[in-house]
Amino acid sequence: MSHRKVSLVALCVVMAIANRAQVKAATTVEDLRAEVEDLRKRVTAKQASTPISEVDNCTCSKFGPNAPVTTRNGKLEIGGLLQIWDVTYYNRDKQDIFGDRGPNAGSGGTNETQDNGGYSIRRAELRFKMDIHENITSVVTIDPAREITSVPSYPSNQGQFKSVRTNPSIAHGTSVALTPVGRVQSGAGTSNRMLEDAYINYHGVLPHHDVTIGQFKPAMGEEGVRNSAYLDFAERAMVTQLNDVRDIGIQAHGTWVDDRLQYWVGAFNGTGNYFGTAGPDGTLVARPNGAQNRADDNDNKDVLVSLLGRPFWNWGCIGSMEIGVSGEAGLHGEAGGVDSLNSPVNGLNRRRTWASREAAWVYYKPLGVVRGLWVRGEVGSQQDRTVPLSVDAFDLGGGPNGEQVSPHPFRRYGGYGAVGYKLTDSVFAERLSHGGFFNNLLEPVEFVFRYEQFGNIITESLRSPDTQTDVNDTKVVTMGVNYYVKAYNSRVQMNYSVVDEPSSHVRGFHEVQNNVFIFTYQIMF
Repeated sequence: MSHRKVSLVALCVVMAIANRAQVKAATTVEDLRAEVEDLRKRVTAKQASTPISEVDNCTCSKFGPNAPVTTRNGKLEIGGLLQIWDVTYYNRDKQDIFGDRGPNAGSGGTNETQDNGGYSIRRAELRFKMDIHENITSVVTIDPAREITSVPSYPSNQGQFKSVRTNPSIAHGTSVALTPVGRVQSGAGTSNRMLEDAYINYHGVLPHHDVTIGQFKPAMGEEGVRNSAYLDFAERAMVTQLNDVRDIGIQAHGTWVDDRLQYWVGAFNGTGNYFGTAGPDGTLVARPNGAQNRADDNDNKDVLVSLLGRPFWNWGCIGSMEIGVSGEAGLHGEAGGVDSLNSPVNGLNRRRTWASREAAWVYYKPLGVVRGLWVRGEVGSQQDRTVPLSVDAFDLGGGPNGEQVSPHPFRRYGGYGAVGYKLTDSVFAERLSHGGFFNNLLEPVEFVFRYEQFGNIITESLRSPDTQTDVNDTKVVTMGVNYYVKAYNSRVQMNYSVVDEPSSHVRGFHEVQNNVFIFTYQIMF
């Protein structure tokens, strides 16, 4: 074959291969375009059905009805606290503190409703926290256990307000015990409110400050507002129980120097009274949460100021110290006369009263060879007027049923001191961490001790029963052991309290034999 023919054949082969490659390349590009378009459609469809859990990825800026929620920190947290109590009373008395004796002879006052032990659901809190915006957080907390009237809110021998009053519905001179509604073990009385916290917190806008508006605990004292899951004992001290209440209002909080200097300023409804004896309908019942989730009963607001300072914190062997002081005051009541029971006013029917409460606390936790030790204490007082009957323990008042006709405001004082020693924070922590039966048994243990005293026994004055009220102190010594299964998330508490009530034959009350042992189990999530 000649060179010309060979060249011609080679040229034809090359052209055929090139043409085939062009056809294949064209087909591949078209396929790729089709695949890209299909992928784009699927991505668009997926974005249109993005679930709420992926709301942080939303970039839409539309605002208005039916607009998707946009947030940089959209996060819902659900938490809770469950506490189961087993309460046992020792040395049970057959009569209550205002028993069937002395001026109360014939009253038949027994202690049966006060010393019944058993299991109970003390707390069953559910907490919902939503960061709807980087500067806005909303919180709602409910506690269904507070709707059950037969559940004690604290040991009956540590009640905030103990007295006896005449019940107009029964025979004159017959007395019945006035006890906190939340712990009436017979199941009678008005139930507590399920809704606890319901507030919105604004933060990150004003440097060093945040603002809370809604229903929450005013920053009054230290132990009263502390989370119930972090209490050192099964229950708060008597003097701080009156600060474990919620009110509706607004509160600003400032913090400086790495939280070592803080303050709170707030304004609240100030419904009821600081003694916790104002029921939702204004009746005289000991209701620890009388201001919670209810309409206001005056035109004024209570103003609160609270200061906290930490002179030193985690400072060498010296450790940490915290001190603080709180105060709240305002005008309570409106449109009430001298005798709101027998001469009611067509209005809010409670005499106008200047009320105030104060608290001061200290906490110290040393380090060095005594690390693991902590000491804390708090004192407080409240001044207000009970409504509408005040107290009529002995039918001494001038009212038709022996009630006080024109009771003056009175003040109650109290305080506690506590000390504890936690082995996991002590010099023995390293040795206990090596394992072994006894080391594992002792490692999560904390020993606690508390002495408290508070004016919770209320009687009419023998000298001026229509106007003056006498306050008598109960003293309680509590020894306990905390066993931390997993830090505070799961723990067991055992408390034994020795209770010493006052005794006065002329006043008609005596010391009740009602020491108590409390065993609690807690789970927090």
